[in-house]
Amino acid sequence: MPHAPHPTSHSRLTLGVATFIAVFGFLPIANWIPGGRDVSWYGNQIVAWLVAIVACLGAGTILAILSRHVRWLWRDRLLDNASNAFGRSPWPAAVLLAAFAGVLYACTASLFARRPILIDEVVQLFQARVFLQGRLWLPASPHPEFFSAMHVVDTNGKVYSQFPAGGPAFLAVGAIVGAPWLIDAIYGAFTIVAFVAFLRIAEPRPGVALGAALLFALAPFTVFMSGSHMNHVPLLMCLMIAMAALAHIVSSDRPRPALALLCGLGFGCAATVRPVDALAFALPAGLWLLSRALKERTRWLDALAAGVGVAIPALALVWVNVQTTGAPFLFGYEVLWGKAHALGFHAAPWGIAHTPARGLELINLYFLRLQLYFLETPVPALLPAIVALALTRTLSAIDRYLIASGALLVGLYFAYWHDGFFLGPRFMYALLPALVLWTARALPIVRDRLNGRSWGPVPAYRAIVFGSLAAVAAGIAIRIPIRVQQYSHGLVSMRWDPDSAAASSNVRNALVLVKETWGSQLLYRMWAIGVTRTQAEHVYRNIDSCMLEERLRAVEGAGVRGQAAYDSIAPLLRDSLKLTRSYSSPDTTERVLSGYAYSSLCEQRIDDDRAGTTIYAPTLLAHTGGNVYARDLHERDRWLLRQFPGRPLYVLTAGANEAVPRFHPASRDSLERSWAAEPH
Repeated sequence: MPHAPHPTSHSRLTLGVATFIAVFGFLPIANWIPGGRDVSWYGNQIVAWLVAIVACLGAGTILAILSRHVRWLWRDRLLDNASNAFGRSPWPAAVLLAAFAGVLYACTASLFARRPILIDEVVQLFQARVFLQGRLWLPASPHPEFFSAMHVVDTNGKVYSQFPAGGPAFLAVGAIVGAPWLIDAIYGAFTIVAFVAFLRIAEPRPGVALGAALLFALAPFTVFMSGSHMNHVPLLMCLMIAMAALAHIVSSDRPRPALALLCGLGFGCAATVRPVDALAFALPAGLWLLSRALKERTRWLDALAAGVGVAIPALALVWVNVQTTGAPFLFGYEVLWGKAHALGFHAAPWGIAHTPARGLELINLYFLRLQLYFLETPVPALLPAIVALALTRTLSAIDRYLIASGALLVGLYFAYWHDGFFLGPRFMYALLPALVLWTARALPIVRDRLNGRSWGPVPAYRAIVFGSLAAVAAGIAIRIPIRVQQYSHGLVSMRWDPDSAAASSNVRNALVLVKETWGSQLLYRMWAIGVTRTQAEHVYRNIDSCMLEERLRAVEGAGVRGQAAYDSIAPLLRDSLKLTRSYSSPDTTERVLSGYAYSSLCEQRIDDDRAGTTIYAPTLLAHTGGNVYARDLHERDRWLLRQFPGRPLYVLTAGANEAVPRFHPASRDSLERSWAAEPH
């Protein structure tokens, strides 16, 4: 009996990758780690997946049997003409697909009211508008508590976004023409063209390349993200341009310095948007080009040109950092949060310890979520890629590059403390080209392995094809409409447009006091007296809100600032283990110490929250009407009244049962009376 052939190093690698994705994409590892996150939806989801797999395979089996008798159900080589045409001349198809997808992405932006609805988007668009003023930063107010916002740096007299400059710069292109909501759709369309250029080298089979291009353009994760203001979209465009250039460089039998320069520019621009993601793809590419140069002297031209390409945008980023943060490699988020924001296993900015166990939890969450958000099918979305990887025996150099870059990306985010979730596992968005390519390869690989086999009367390959089509149809008919409904009705307060609302209410050149929750006010007041963001988050999450209010008033009254202010508040942390979430305020982030008697002032603040609040962040983007928006801080508003005399006065808030805020006229006398009546 002959021995089975030993697996090659390539098959071991692909089997290892498939196993990794299967383990983290199917098992509830997070639920098994003591004290970790509870993936509460896993039990129901695994049942739903099993039911969907059985149902789709059942439908596929029935259709496969029928296809033996109803000939129009199945035609061999049905798509050969389209595949061959795409192989011969891919560019007209690529441009047409990109144009169609761009329109689809632009329409998708309407689900989000063409507004940034995540604070990251808001702050980056805010910075984009600062750039359009010909400035890198705005002058800070002497009282930042009225104007501060999450992710906005307001130290050393400067106000600017905490994010690297590239993301806002890409948004500024759309803001120039007054349509920042459209620019990610355009970037998404360009990414498709770059992906097709990449496929010309990465995938020699025209049918698989066509399928990959269609899947990349129309995958729900791509569509929804490209309708947003998120910086992941221009990031992927830059990475895809760089990877397409890289693929053509390494497949050429002569140096390609122009393409190498383009490759470097792509990676360099990506680094100005999201440095971690850029590193994951640029480092293997750089090592690849360097190794080729060491083996063949003429290839040094490629390596040097790529290095110059990376350096140009990198130097621009360094210059912006020097002008804003004061140091070339210091980013705004480190100014706000310190070294706790960096990669590594340490206390995170919000006090949670990021450990290797927590890193495993997050990676597990990312892959579980990819199963849902990548394709929005009722069956697990990563299953085809897992099958394709497990059955693959040979890898091209491009395949190995994608695996190395993907592994590095996952490893870097394993060491990052934040849970990146918005419209899906956004930190894994850069994996889409690889996931799409392996997904498109799944059916051809299965066909080759089955080689015409049948399961009794059932043609095996036909059953799998029909089952796959059933899964796609169910996703289009059921899951995508649910997701559309979710996205079009979520985060109502963030999608509110202050400019159009002010215009419709005839609010112009006014001072508008934005009524936020008591908890938010406490945070911003701590920031204003020099308590660091990390310290403030730790204090806020671990001290009774009323105790914090009373101590904070004493510290403010004594004029204590900085570390001394924190040292005055920190002794209250001794009761942190006895705290619970607020049982009386709508703001559940506020903390309560059982048995602590609330003062009349604290009871008043809770009553204020019950009466209705809104959020300040959307007003950062107000740029018409001449209105000044400031956070309402009760009697501290007297400074605002002195600073902006003679302006009409309004309070912006939403009622207790309302989501959309409204402008309520107010007078200085009425505010003075309300402040005088407040308990002290």
